[in-house]
Amino acid sequence: MKLSVRALLLCAFVTASVWGQTGTRLIDFNAKSIGRGGTSIGYFDGTELMMTNPAGISFLDHSMLDADFSLMMPSLHFKNNLNDADGESNVFPLPSAAYVQKYKNSNFSWGIGFFTAGGMGADFNLRHALYREQDGSYTLQKYHSKLAVMQGGLTAAYKLTDNLSVGASLHLVYSMLEFGMPFSLNPAIMGGTAMPGMTFGQMFAAPASMGGFGYSEVTAAANMSDLNAVGFNGKIGLAYKVNDKLSMGLSYTMPSTMTYKNGKATMDMTYQLNDAFGKAVQGAMAQGMTLAQAQAYVMGMFTQLGIDMTKGVQASYDLEAELKLPQSIGFGIAYKVSDILNISADAEYIMWENAFDKMAITLTNGSNANVNKMIGNSSFSLNFPMNWKNSLNLKFGLELMASNALTLRAGYAYNENPVPASTVFPVFPAIVENHIMFGASYKVSAPLTIHAAFETALNNTQTADSRSIVASEYNGSASQLSTVLLHVAVSYCF
Repeated sequence: MKLSVRALLLCAFVTASVWGQTGTRLIDFNAKSIGRGGTSIGYFDGTELMMTNPAGISFLDHSMLDADFSLMMPSLHFKNNLNDADGESNVFPLPSAAYVQKYKNSNFSWGIGFFTAGGMGADFNLRHALYREQDGSYTLQKYHSKLAVMQGGLTAAYKLTDNLSVGASLHLVYSMLEFGMPFSLNPAIMGGTAMPGMTFGQMFAAPASMGGFGYSEVTAAANMSDLNAVGFNGKIGLAYKVNDKLSMGLSYTMPSTMTYKNGKATMDMTYQLNDAFGKAVQGAMAQGMTLAQAQAYVMGMFTQLGIDMTKGVQASYDLEAELKLPQSIGFGIAYKVSDILNISADAEYIMWENAFDKMAITLTNGSNANVNKMIGNSSFSLNFPMNWKNSLNLKFGLELMASNALTLRAGYAYNENPVPASTVFPVFPAIVENHIMFGASYKVSAPLTIHAAFETALNNTQTADSRSIVASEYNGSASQLSTVLLHVAVSYCF
């Protein structure tokens, strides 16, 4: 079993570039519970309780081993004034495995598990107004993101009475982050001195009538990779079994701060500088110079500003980033209507506001003297705006025991979209809201049960504000996302 868990964990770390169904989080973590809408906080029948309500493992009937494998297939679309494009078709594998140990005549239970917890990612090839060739054609730019979160560790639960249990999980969290696209910033980031009394940022922002270039933003082709973070996450829970028909649970998940280290970044301002150079040449020609004279004049002007055009404006950096994972509180209830029918519901409040308000990025050891001159330093920090809102998530499910061996399930989940219109953009579109699920379990033998589930997040479109705070290319744009997931799991009771 140890070798299997290690192999599964390694597979998850390598492949867990996933799409969050609840912001950046999955709806649930096992095919059995997903089939009934992801309800598990108050329904005590699976090892996924380690992720949703650790106290619930006290009420499992047996020691249990679960292995779960899922495939996620997102569909994306983005539209703005230059693009009407689908995202690349990706298939993401999502593995998890967990074990719970029960003891006869003991109130203590424990478990260990490793779960694909969530993330998000996207790939587009898009037009950007800045990236044009001399003939007017666009050079498609790669827009890419990948946030993967995997966590696992120990869970313990203790029955205070025959009906009431408390529990806690302590998990190690591993995350990886990649990010690449045209990256637009306020010209004020360019704090280097261009001439006495004027920074490069002021020069790039000033109108032509004042000797500037008139930019409201400056853009670099950015690629950030190799970012990895390790952190800790804790969960506590209460589980109360009122009687044989009714159970309920309450759980709290602590926030986590993930510091991504040892990353690498490249920032290429070639197209931005070429555009500025072209504007300066046009200005010089408007004063009566020929094209050759204007080009020579502007070349000399940039040289006087300390910019050696032969060295270009592509820089590499060492990279760190910080992102927080949110705290949440949830309540669940399950009721046995009859011998063959169960119903259940969960409500969870996720506090994104104190977590995904921004992503702090620090770049150090810049390699290009021209860029360092314009920035004013070889290192700089910035906050990428996110401004996510807190969200309420509701889940509903039912189970029908069709026979002694076959159980059928159906469920619905509503996830309040946490992404505001001011910061929605195509490679972070965690915007789906309505989810429909179906599932079934078949008991092959007394200890062995196979579970399967189908999950779909219905297509949701979000229109960005007319003035996006991420970049002007997203002004009034529309991002679309829908997903399909297939889940298979095996449970073995000891």
